[in-house]
Amino acid sequence: MSDKNSWSVEIYPVKSHLKIDFKTLWSYKDLLVMFVKRDIVTVYKQTILGPIWFFIQPIMTSFIFMFVFSDIAKISTDGIPNLLFYLNGLIIWNFFSESFIMTSDTFFSNSNIFSKVYFPRLILPLSKLVSGILKFSIQFALFIAVWLYYLFKNDGLLNPNYLIFITPFLIILIGLIGLGFGLIVSSITRKYRDLKFFINFAVQLTMYLTPVIYPVSQITSNNLKLLLKFNPLSHLIEAFKFSFLGKGAFTFNGLMYSFLFTLTVLFIGIFYFNKAEKDFIDTI
Repeated sequence: MSDKNSWSVEIYPVKSHLKIDFKTLWSYKDLLVMFVKRDIVTVYKQTILGPIWFFIQPIMTSFIFMFVFSDIAKISTDGIPNLLFYLNGLIIWNFFSESFIMTSDTFFSNSNIFSKVYFPRLILPLSKLVSGILKFSIQFALFIAVWLYYLFKNDGLLNPNYLIFITPFLIILIGLIGLGFGLIVSSITRKYRDLKFFINFAVQLTMYLTPVIYPVSQITSNNLKLLLKFNPLSHLIEAFKFSFLGKGAFTFNGLMYSFLFTLTVLFIGIFYFNKAEKDFIDTI
């Protein structure tokens, strides 16, 4: 066989656990697309409504929040229409939580694939992130439709501003935080399986420590204010809220803190994931 028609793949030990071989990842882009299609299709396979559930879930949850937190608990939404306020927080939180939870189960849910064939292991968590972005895009379109409805009512409740243009940056940061934490947890749970049962509970609890269902302006407890200050998701959600709704406790210092926090968590996640993938078959 001639050299032009021959090819080979060299598999060699990674010298640095922080190294990402982007060239190799790109060569497996078709595999990533296949995993993304699998994630999207299998979620609503053999359901009557199919992808329509992407729209139904945030709408139904928003109405439940309106009933529980606005009508019963009488929690203010800072003058923002209730549906728009809750939908704003929910689509962002859903994106983070899905990116985190799906990535955190990388080793367990794909152990049968890992043990049979070689491919860059980072492809799978990246596919979860891309799947999350696609789902978020659908729900974001729903949010934009509701937002435009209230905006064109021209009742002065909404005051969007120039920060709308950094929305893609905010979305990327939220996704990368979920990816980073997911990589860390997936690396730990390969040995300590009890942790995966705690994840869903922890995510639900964290939602109440993030301004998803309440505005920061309603917080009077200094301890809770401090928790929100050190919660990177709080700053990103408030920036998103401020850009579209004109309300929210947005600061550039908070945004910079979230950016640096994201980079730190992502680097730690990549380090431990690359370290764990070497011997996970022996420990899983």
